[in-house]
Amino acid sequence: MKKLILLIILLIPIRVLGISAESAIVMDSNSGRVLYCHNCDKKKLIASTTKIMSSIIAIEYGDLNKKIKAGEEILKAYGSAIYMQVGEELTLKDLLYGLMLRSGNDAAIEIAYGVTGSMESFVYLMSAKARSLGMDDTIFYNNHGLEENNGKGNTSTARDMAKLMSYAMNNQIFREITSTKSITIKSNYKTYVWKNKNRLLSSYEYTTGGKTGFTEKARRTLVTSASKDGKDLVVVTLNDGNDFQDHQDLYEEYFKRYSEVLVLDKEKFKIDSEDFEDDEVYINNDFKVLVSKEEVDKIKINIELIKDKEFKEGDLVGKAKVVIDDEVVGEEEIYYRGVENKVKKKGFFKKLWEFIKFW
Repeated sequence: MKKLILLIILLIPIRVLGISAESAIVMDSNSGRVLYCHNCDKKKLIASTTKIMSSIIAIEYGDLNKKIKAGEEILKAYGSAIYMQVGEELTLKDLLYGLMLRSGNDAAIEIAYGVTGSMESFVYLMSAKARSLGMDDTIFYNNHGLEENNGKGNTSTARDMAKLMSYAMNNQIFREITSTKSITIKSNYKTYVWKNKNRLLSSYEYTTGGKTGFTEKARRTLVTSASKDGKDLVVVTLNDGNDFQDHQDLYEEYFKRYSEVLVLDKEKFKIDSEDFEDDEVYINNDFKVLVSKEEVDKIKINIELIKDKEFKEGDLVGKAKVVIDDEVVGEEEIYYRGVENKVKKKGFFKKLWEFIKFW
């Protein structure tokens, strides 16, 4: 009888989403809302996914057309490489393709020296950017992701890396590079043909970018992004032996489960307040968020205003916070657009007149 019951159970089609990652996250990259979290705040070695930050720093601080000549420091590189030679010249942008498509550790070293003159200075910029993005659990020792001689390595969390990827995908140059499947590059020495190591770009049609990583200590790490029907997701897995399949499964599950909702419309934004008229305040951006069918009716907007202060045009007067099930999933700052350069507060006589009219 027990065998019969077990056989029946096995024949029933049960859909179970199981992943093998030690740490994982699915994030709505537009709002920053976390849709799925499995140990997503656990600090882990991140290996070559470090190069997402390296790429953004190079784009924001470097001259992409600058030719960088490989020096003796290139001889320190080991592991994955584009196999540059001392004296070889590539533009910074070409090096970024070698960094992101082939995970070249030699390219990473030359990027650091070419942009800031040293690895230490480059890492300082990486750490500063991490702090500005709220990556509070991230530490960088280098810009390539290999462990240092003392055993220490770049560490982060799935949540922090999702924040980073969401930020990076807003950069047009980064999007162009990370989404490239293959490219041919010429230096003063030779011609390179590079194919992207991110297999999802070929196997999953909605993939828009990403970065692979591996060391013996970190194991397989993967950060990717995908877009479908106006929905933009980022998936991060750390220590996952089945990472490419897990990413695809997570995308399919959460694209299906969630829909995009416009919660704050900058053209129609109004607040109910005695201190401001409808046209005296504004927000700079629309706010959209991914929600499930069950959550649509649970969306709330909490308005927090600065009290007892006079404002001039353009001043911050408060925040509009979007809340779902007591969780703040995003916010937009509210600004003052007063003609008289001050808040129209209701004085004693105005309140008295309204009281008389009421009676």
